[in-house]
Amino acid sequence: MTNNEFAARNMQGVGDLISVTIDPNTARIIKLEGIDAAGARHDLSDEEKATLLRHTAEGTLEQVVERAFEAGIACVLDGEKGRDESNDSLEDVELTHQLLVPLIEHSHAKKLIARDTLDRAMVDTLIAHSMTSATATGARPEAGSR
Repeated sequence: MTNNEFAARNMQGVGDLISVTIDPNTARIIKLEGIDAAGARHDLSDEEKATLLRHTAEGTLEQVVERAFEAGIACVLDGEKGRDESNDSLEDVELTHQLLVPLIEHSHAKKLIARDTLDRAMVDTLIAHSMTSATATGARPEAGSR
């Protein structure tokens, strides 16, 4: 079974599309809904949200910033040779997190992982991507299409 088939099988019940309602003033998520092929909406349960989180290969934005910070350190120490994260155990990932967080907290990167900064950056990025995506395709996707 491919990763896409596995993900599709485990995403059943979430819906064909996901709707995110965001407060534009605070950039906070107000509501998260699944939308089926017929356009019917339902609030995502905690279990459905957890299922969605398990299917993100990159992790949270905080984790991406941590990895970028780590890559910067590795670049300085190792030159262009980076380390292969694909074989990291859960223990390695947790240890890396424990080592990086204090370094990040005492650097300029601390501002980058503040919740308000991340929330605003995510909303701005989503809006920018939607403008680029709509321009490239010339139309908005219909419910049930991908």
